[in-house]
Amino acid sequence: MRAVAEHRAVVLSLVEPLPAERVAVGSALGRVLAEDAVAAVDLPGFDNSAMDGYAVRAADLAGAGEETPVVLPVDGDVAAGDTARHVLAPGHALRIMTGAPLPEGADAVVAVEMTDGGAHRVSVRLEPEVGRHLRHRGEDVRTGTVVLTAGTRLGPGHVALAAASNVAEVVVRRRPRVTVVSTGDELVPVGGHLEHGQIVDSNHLMLRALVEAAGAEVAAGVHLRDEADAVRAFLAAPDGDPDLVITTGGVSMGVYDTVKEVLTADGGVEFTKVAMRPGMPQGCGRVTASGLPVVTLPGNPVSSFVSFHVFVLPALRRLAGLDPDDDGSFEAVAGASWSAAPGRTEMTRVVERDGVVVPSGGQGSHVLGALAGATALAVVPADVATVEEGQALRCLPLLGHHRGCG
Repeated sequence: MRAVAEHRAVVLSLVEPLPAERVAVGSALGRVLAEDAVAAVDLPGFDNSAMDGYAVRAADLAGAGEETPVVLPVDGDVAAGDTARHVLAPGHALRIMTGAPLPEGADAVVAVEMTDGGAHRVSVRLEPEVGRHLRHRGEDVRTGTVVLTAGTRLGPGHVALAAASNVAEVVVRRRPRVTVVSTGDELVPVGGHLEHGQIVDSNHLMLRALVEAAGAEVAAGVHLRDEADAVRAFLAAPDGDPDLVITTGGVSMGVYDTVKEVLTADGGVEFTKVAMRPGMPQGCGRVTASGLPVVTLPGNPVSSFVSFHVFVLPALRRLAGLDPDDDGSFEAVAGASWSAAPGRTEMTRVVERDGVVVPSGGQGSHVLGALAGATALAVVPADVATVEEGQALRCLPLLGHHRGCG
């Protein structure tokens, strides 16, 4: 049998980062930068007030205090967005709002709470130091500096920084397009009528959800019956012009495992057993005619779910321009004992809280209840027969879950 790390490496060898494209920064959420983003303006773009209060010359308030307030005439207001150039006369004050440009001659701002709030004359109970409550031009970002580096997956904060830096467009990797294929005569679309021996095609929707949760795009969703001609026709012209095809079902040793039959005859896809539980039957390769990469997953729901995280997710990260090894894995401590699978890497579905993991329930490859409750996969090495309470384990977070929220 093939080791998990070996099969993962084979899957990764099928893909490369996708080409880059230039998009509006407002459309770049979730995309991965292919080039550094460089600030087009200073941040802040001008000296401004960090508080609502009064712009003053600090020297004019020497000795001011609770018992010895200093009174200054107020020459007017400076609002946020005011484009006029105001000049502060010695011995005077200007009422100023947060974010408003600092008047020429002012070197401090006194918060309104330290005054009587006067509109024409203000009584100030504080002797400010020079620079108090000021934001200086360029103190956050200077024009021409790199604000976001290539390889960054853009979140809302990154988009905000780029926009504030007046970066209108960014160069990002194209979002991976994935066609999801479920196979089997026994499958019925969700909501359909089930005859004896039929099951709902839950894998199809599960894999679509996983693709989207990974930040990729579902190019198409296809159900193929156990008919060799239908599988061959699909492979000749896959729906959705995808970068990757993932299939579920039809890859084991059964008589009607049509996907395996057709792809084996094609010669571009290799099927193997991986020393892993769940998810032993696996396949991957390229369709000979098109060179399109294909990853075939088992039909058991939990096996397919786990296999996606272990093999497909790293490939999607590479396609998107991310480091496939930067998978968010973390170390946790077993909060209970449980049996493993000697000779195979056990991917135990666990719930993690505060660095402690326990199995989420039954671990059979058909048990969806425990799968829905899991937040991570605890990776139990192949040489471990029993996980002991207190044992340290490497864990992979499951898509859609956050650490400590089990």
